[in-house]
Amino acid sequence: MSENLKINPYGFREYDARWLYEKDINGPGIENLGKGLGTQIKIHTKKNDPRVIVGHDYRSYSDEIKSNLKKGLISAGCYVEDIGLSLSPMVYFAQFHLNADAVAMVTASHNENGWTGVKMGIKKGLTHAPEEMKELKEITLNKSFSKGEGNEKLIKNFSKIYKDDLINKNKIKRKIRTVVACGNGTAGIFAPDILRGIGCEVIELDCNLDWTFPKYNPNPEDLKMLHEIARVVKENNADIGFGFDGDGDRVGVIDNNGNEIFSDKIGLLIARNLSVSHKNSKFIVDVKSTGLYTNDEILNKNNCETIYWKTGHSHIKRKVHNEKALAGFEKSGHFFFNKPLGYGYDDGINSAIQVCHLLDQQNKKISEMIKQLPKTFQSPTMAPYCKDNEKYKVVEEIIIQIKKIKDEKIKIDNQVIKEILTVNGIRFSFEDGSWGLIRASSNKPSLVIVTESPTSNERKIKIFKFIDEMLQQTEKIGDYDQKI
Repeated sequence: MSENLKINPYGFREYDARWLYEKDINGPGIENLGKGLGTQIKIHTKKNDPRVIVGHDYRSYSDEIKSNLKKGLISAGCYVEDIGLSLSPMVYFAQFHLNADAVAMVTASHNENGWTGVKMGIKKGLTHAPEEMKELKEITLNKSFSKGEGNEKLIKNFSKIYKDDLINKNKIKRKIRTVVACGNGTAGIFAPDILRGIGCEVIELDCNLDWTFPKYNPNPEDLKMLHEIARVVKENNADIGFGFDGDGDRVGVIDNNGNEIFSDKIGLLIARNLSVSHKNSKFIVDVKSTGLYTNDEILNKNNCETIYWKTGHSHIKRKVHNEKALAGFEKSGHFFFNKPLGYGYDDGINSAIQVCHLLDQQNKKISEMIKQLPKTFQSPTMAPYCKDNEKYKVVEEIIIQIKKIKDEKIKIDNQVIKEILTVNGIRFSFEDGSWGLIRASSNKPSLVIVTESPTSNERKIKIFKFIDEMLQQTEKIGDYDQKI
């Protein structure tokens, strides 16, 4: 078997594994990944017969990949419980519901056709972080496999249990007219049923399963998908539009006027709404998110605290878990709801449900609610090229310079830096709530730059110019993907 084994080491990413199928990984490679994961699960659970939930998305080749993965898990001694065609959050839910030891979901989320991958987790509600991925890579590539004789069983109709769990806890009173867009991805057989079940009127858009993705990839950050949702929202005079990604763990939101609402602002509206009935709660947001959480009058009135944390769904999920936060919001559209609202993992449909509760309880249009938030001028995410082997060092040098500017009270656009956060690169904030962020991208040879000002567009641009000048002086920066 080893002669034709193919497994590109670069497929082991920071939080999951992704490859072009057959080019970068083949059947025997997937089987070895299963052996590596099975071995890792046994090490961490200290069990010789761990139970592992497995599911797959609707790509033409996902079932075949899953069967190779299961073969590897079984040969390492795992007892596989296969729940069939699934969303990632359905697999995460199954671990709680069936009290299993680990999960493995075959999906490449919103990546183009040809891609495959696996999302994995051992501790309930959490997925692999960089440490676990590094360990898995070493076990798999060194073939340090445990041997055993596991088996598999099929769990039939689990999708009904998952749907009913979300429906029964979340009935709404108001008939909200909702556009549900799934980009022909797997969410199409889940999201419309669940949102109808809680009491929405649903207008379906590309909800039939078609793994060729004939119109666009199911990705709520894809402008083609967002423009299509906006058009259908306006044509149908809908209250809200939701766009789900390929494996159902993210959602994008379009308001009643057809405008996209960035996830960090939706998060703030949800946090405000929840804070009324869940006083003294904690919320986690990633460092790319709006600064409005910090001084929000409603959150402050309800004694809620917001913690800014590392970008990346695995990092935010863990922080929500460790801090026992009520919810976490990531700018890319991953939302995390902890008990009593969810199990702590990212479920795009549960996120959409929380937006429906917001509309149901506030009895206002979503566009009116957004208008009530203080206006801010926010840059897009800008990524200047920086070599992988230099990007972290460049950020370290910038951190030293900015700390010095703060200590010496040097003014930028007539403001001194009031606060510095270095959990993920550096985010520095000024007296008026303006801020800038510089961090290394976790998956590309680039840096990530974001700036925001509640005061003026000019201040937002001046903070960017201040950052850009510092970066140009390093002589380690190439072109930006986009610039303000």
